[in-house]
Amino acid sequence: MTRLYLISPPRIEHPSIFADELRAALDGGDVAAFQLRLKDMPDEAIIRAADTLRPICQQRGTALIMNDRPDLAVKLDCDGVHVGQDDMPYAEARRIVGPDRQVGVTCKDSRHLAMGAAEAGADYVAFGAFFSSTTKQVTTPADIEIVEWWSGLMEVPCVAIGGITVENCKPLIAAGADFLAIGGGVWSYRDGPEAAVRAFNELFSEQGSANGQP
Repeated sequence: MTRLYLISPPRIEHPSIFADELRAALDGGDVAAFQLRLKDMPDEAIIRAADTLRPICQQRGTALIMNDRPDLAVKLDCDGVHVGQDDMPYAEARRIVGPDRQVGVTCKDSRHLAMGAAEAGADYVAFGAFFSSTTKQVTTPADIEIVEWWSGLMEVPCVAIGGITVENCKPLIAAGADFLAIGGGVWSYRDGPEAAVRAFNELFSEQGSANGQP
């Protein structure tokens, strides 16, 4: 069944204030992972955010994933790292974080990149963007068909990312996405993050029931 993979807002100026939003989101239902994605922010700000938010994730059984920085993932005792095609090769990220942490790889709309990442040992591959996003310029639109192809062929989980909301996510769930990576679709949800997570999990359960899953 599909699960949620939360992406942080692009800037967290006051981690102690954002901590309340994260708690609310995680209290809304099952969240598999929370990725700390703070682009163009100094290391001190990333470290402060990770130290504040890590206990919240740990208390609720949610994996904390560092974006781009395997060195910080190790230093800050994160559960894994996510690397994009412009960041560093999978093999280098794996060398830095070791065998026990997760390494996920952005594959955009490329079957070739995804196959290569899976064969190299990636813990998951990420496809997208599927919809226009408020947090990231869409350079490579992806077609939902790539999720159907992957989920029917491979054991390695896939993450769908890019502009996904409660309103537009059903086709990706039906296509077999293992995880939906959501940023603005949770933090900017009209009724708040807790309601957003609850709504996503209700949709996941509905689809699971339709597919005959318990």
